[in-house]
Amino acid sequence: MARRGKKKGRPISGWLILDKPVGMGSTEAVSKIKWLFQAEKAGHAGTLDPLASGMLPIALGEATKTVPYVQDGAKIYRFTVTWGQERSTDDLEGPVTKESDLRPSQAEVLALLPKYTGVIMQTPPQFSAIKIAGERAYDLARDGATVDIPPREVEIGRLDVVEHGADHTVFEVECGKGTYVRSLARDMGRDIGCFGHISELRRVEVDPFTPEDFVTIAELEAARFGVQDNSDVTDAANTTEAADTTEVAEAVEAPIDFDAIDALLVDTSAALDCLPQIAISDDAATKIRLGNPVIIRGRDAPVEAEEACATARGKLVAIGAIEQGMFKPKRVFAG
Repeated sequence: MARRGKKKGRPISGWLILDKPVGMGSTEAVSKIKWLFQAEKAGHAGTLDPLASGMLPIALGEATKTVPYVQDGAKIYRFTVTWGQERSTDDLEGPVTKESDLRPSQAEVLALLPKYTGVIMQTPPQFSAIKIAGERAYDLARDGATVDIPPREVEIGRLDVVEHGADHTVFEVECGKGTYVRSLARDMGRDIGCFGHISELRRVEVDPFTPEDFVTIAELEAARFGVQDNSDVTDAANTTEAADTTEVAEAVEAPIDFDAIDALLVDTSAALDCLPQIAISDDAATKIRLGNPVIIRGRDAPVEAEEACATARGKLVAIGAIEQGMFKPKRVFAG
């Protein structure tokens, strides 16, 4: 049998709430953060297109186990729709496919909002990550195919007009999982008859995180290397060798202060604020980490819960179910 290699990187855990810049893809951002932290494992909760900026929650280590809870959280976007053109990608990246000289009044735009609020049916863009017969829609679209993507149900909590100009409107939307803001722009443009596409998009919030949690790439580099001018460090991190944490770390001659960069992380448990919180003893935590159920004590402890998280001394121990006064672990976290 082949021997399993030792994991590369540090066993650091937590959430990094990145303020992703325009031009950087989500996968690229995760690789960058993983390299900066020299983390063993990293993943993100919800893709942001390269042309979009804003909140990209990135999970490190044990926090990757909580990604589904953040993906399910409500999201807030601030976006600009430019009227008069529809594009193949429904944003600035693709070529123009339809044009109109019509421009909507603010009253016409406001009249549309109720139609796009609440639970609605929405067809994702042709250039999207939706799988069609096992292939990504954007791969098929890039090959010139017209993809038949069925509409699906999404939930829009609110849709507001922030600013209206002669050829554009700025909106803010609070929406649930699976909503495509590009589809909103496309569909509103078609309804008015003037066409439209996203010309600017920023994700402001991903529940349970807020803008106060934002961290920029520049702040991370300054914390990790203790310098303000990180051009050499950034160039090295963006090389093809950056996928190998060890090689890149050895290639960059700069002091490393992991305490400073680690302090920018949000605790893993923050992703689970939506679940009942159960405080347990150290002895109970040991049993749970071995996969054993424990009796939940305390007058305020719930008797039943499909999902709850157990903590000991403020640290996350496990996610599990509470049945007949017992906590039964489903997913355990390292101590």
